[in-house]
Amino acid sequence: MKNIAILGSSGSIGTQALEVVRENPQLFKVSVLTVNKSAELLIQQALEFLPEYAVIVEEAQFTTVKEALAHTSIKVLAGEEALCEVVQSPQIDIVLTALVGFCGLRPTIAAIKAGKDIALANKETLVVAGDIVTALAKEYKVNILPVDSEHSAIFQCLVGESSNPIEKIYLTASGGPFRGKDSTFLATVTKAQALKHPNWVMGAKITIDSASLMNKGLEVIEAKWLFDLEADQIDVIVHPQSIIHSIVQFNDGSMKAQMGLPDMKLPIQYALAYPSRINSSFERFDFLKYPQLTFEQPDKKTFRNLAIAFEALRKGGNTACVINAANEVAVAEFLNDQVGFLEMSEVIESCMNKIAYISQPTLEDYLATDKETRVYAKELVQKSKVKY
Repeated sequence: MKNIAILGSSGSIGTQALEVVRENPQLFKVSVLTVNKSAELLIQQALEFLPEYAVIVEEAQFTTVKEALAHTSIKVLAGEEALCEVVQSPQIDIVLTALVGFCGLRPTIAAIKAGKDIALANKETLVVAGDIVTALAKEYKVNILPVDSEHSAIFQCLVGESSNPIEKIYLTASGGPFRGKDSTFLATVTKAQALKHPNWVMGAKITIDSASLMNKGLEVIEAKWLFDLEADQIDVIVHPQSIIHSIVQFNDGSMKAQMGLPDMKLPIQYALAYPSRINSSFERFDFLKYPQLTFEQPDKKTFRNLAIAFEALRKGGNTACVINAANEVAVAEFLNDQVGFLEMSEVIESCMNKIAYISQPTLEDYLATDKETRVYAKELVQKSKVKY
């Protein structure tokens, strides 16, 4: 029986993780549930799973949750600091960080320092401060188990290969809803169009990132830290069917790929149950339904975010922190109809060129860089320095 803390239980990853727990009550127990502001859903989840802690980040909702759970033994907390506190609970075995964005960094660090294994669905944690997070994981002898389907695929391909050097990895991308479209088409796309992913059901932010290929760019940076790679050891290939989730190429030229239908419950379950593979009721892949698996190069010129991410990876320092913060602001503004689809890249690139470069940042430097970048990115939009 593993005791699990789910940070972000109201999101796509969090709710699917609870499905995995629901199907395997003999293997998993939920110890912590946290949401940002979805009070009613938190209450519903807490009454079903009866965790030790329920955390609502939006403090104005605390009384609602507290009163609804008053007849239970569940401890109700509120605020961002509570996330860092609850992950240190002695009974927790593994922390699933399914928070969206930069806010996942500090709770993940707190969990690592408390000796908890991390099931990582919050790629921004490694994008922003991969050097610090991976060093801490080694220091505290903690496993970081990737939940992203692509990184889970690489991780699975590397099991049993610890003494064999990686020559290269290929992260696959569906291409999103605008695969093959040119900049003229993209100049007028709406958020409704961008939110229609062809293969995956995800939250709004990651769906927009997928459409702009920034999600793949962030995954490239995450892969560098997870697997100790250089930029020229990482490639991206568009695979519209989303059946091959990623590929490892070894120094003898042989390749391993992990395959399966596009269902996030599989990598979630793999991370939670690791090192075991447990039975599942997931639909099985049928080769005859997919007689052709195709591959193509991504269009980095039209979808500039992927090229920007590779540039940030090569530059190092606090650059990835800058592009992550700028992207979070740009996506939020796009979802609020304040900036165009293509102009998101302009916001990100402008921030990368403006914010001061720090070659060896501390955690405090990362926090300051994130804050400064967000202010500047918002100014770019509000002052119409970016035309949309």
